[in-house]
Parts: sequence; structure tokens; C-alpha cells
Amino acid sequence: MIVAKKDHDSIAVRTLFLSDIHLGTRGCQALLLLEFLKRCDVETIYLVGDIIDGWRLKSGWYWPQAHNDVVQKLLRRVHKGAKLIYVPGNHDEFMRDYIGHNFGGVEILDTAIHEAADGKRYLVMHGDHFDMVVRHAPWLAYLGDGAYTLALVINTYVNAVRRRLGLAYWSLSAWAKMKVKTAVNHIGKFEELLALEARRRDVQGVICGHIHHAIIHDEFGVRYMNTGDWVESCTALVEHFDGSFEIIHWADEMRRQTDTEVVTELPRRRREAKASAA
Repeated sequence: MIVAKKDHDSIAVRTLFLSDIHLGTRGCQALLLLEFLKRCDVETIYLVGDIIDGWRLKSGWYWPQAHNDVVQKLLRRVHKGAKLIYVPGNHDEFMRDYIGHNFGGVEILDTAIHEAADGKRYLVMHGDHFDMVVRHAPWLAYLGDGAYTLALVINTYVNAVRRRLGLAYWSLSAWAKMKVKTAVNHIGKFEELLALEARRRDVQGVICGHIHHAIIHDEFGVRYMNTGDWVESCTALVEHFDGSFEIIHWADEMRRQTDTEVVTELPRRRREAKASAA
């Protein structure tokens, strides 16, 4: 469960990890992310790759105001004193030309070591270097990206219908991915390779993105944590002030809040309707 301040509108955490936002694509859930950032009070922010989708922007420019607002919101956090570390991924690989630089308080790093409040150390990287498809068959990765983009377009229409029906956000692409055995096997191999890299670097775990599958587990001898994404699952990884970690499923959280508002508002409206009819 989310640890929140007394006003219940703010989420106070020590560290926030975001990845795979894919600004510049129609699948990016920028409005949900803006609402999350608005409520999140945080000391340090890690952007763990694929924040801006350079692949998609090369084939056609798409940059609505909400995407610009996300960038501005993050920069305002830096100006207010938050620390921001940007670890680029394969979709924003153009940022790797600036590794080692600091732009207005935004530090660009290839990988980072995050020390949690309890003293445990975690390797932070996007993870694409450990994706065998991206590493050995980049043409196949581009082909897969095209198919994935098509799935996201379909997903946009599906959720437009769901909104009209009063239903919550649901990801067609995420559902399909977890139903395909080869995709599940690919995820398992990816997780194992990153866990091995964390052990090689003598840290207690790894924090990554890339495969859009938010999870925390210890199956390979170290802590593996994936931040998820903001096109399918709308998830973020947070570190609390005691050094513990949690995945926040923001779309689910917003649905729960909406359901609570409905439960509390409907009886009041019914009472008012009865009073006006009397």
C-alpha cells in the first residue's frame, strides 16, 4: 500500500524511479503521469531510460502539450531542490552522447549505484544491453517496435471505449505479452542476466526498465526490481524512508480512488434528491 502524508493527497517517498515513459508517442499516458507527479513528494528521482522515444520521433513528430508538461514538471522538481539522475535507454540513446554531463542539475549517467536508506546498494540501468534481440538483431528490435506501436494504437481506441463505459484503464498489449510463452521466457532470461550483473558488481540488487514489466523479486539471489512503464501499466518504483521498495500501480490507484468517491458521493446525492422532491 502507498505510504502517504496526512492530507492523503500526497505520496511522500525518499526516491522515485521512472522508466519507459515514451514521450513523443501516442501510447504515452502523460496525463496519468502528470497526476502522479503532482501528488508525489520526493527527494531523488531516477529516470531509467526510454523517457523520450527518439525512434518514434524520427518517423514522425508527435509532441502534445501534456508531454511538454511532463518535462517541465520534472525540471521544476530539480529547481526546487530534488536530485535528478537520467540513465538513458535504447529509445533515447541520443542522450548517451552526453553521459557524464550535468545540465541544470540533471545528471546523465550510463549506470548508477543507488544507496538506499538501509545502506543496501543497487545497480541502476535501463537494461537494453542485456536484451539479446536489441544487442544482436537490432533490425528485429525495430520491427518489433513497429508491431508494438500498432498494439498501442489499438489499445488507445479500446480504452476510449472503456472510458465511455465508465471502466478503468486496461492494457491490451500488456495482457497479450503475458499470454505469449516466448515473451514470458524472454522476460525471465532478461531478469536472470541483470541479476547476474548485479552479483558481478557486488551490489544487493538491480533496478531497471526496458521490458515494461513491473516486478520485485529475489529469485536469482539478489533483489530484482523493474519500474514498469507509462504506456502499458502506468507504474513507478519508489523507495520509502526505511529503505523498503514498492511498485505503485497508478492506474489501479486512481481507479480505487474513483470507486471510493462514487461510494461516498452516491448516498449524498440520493439524500439531496429525496430532500428536493419532498
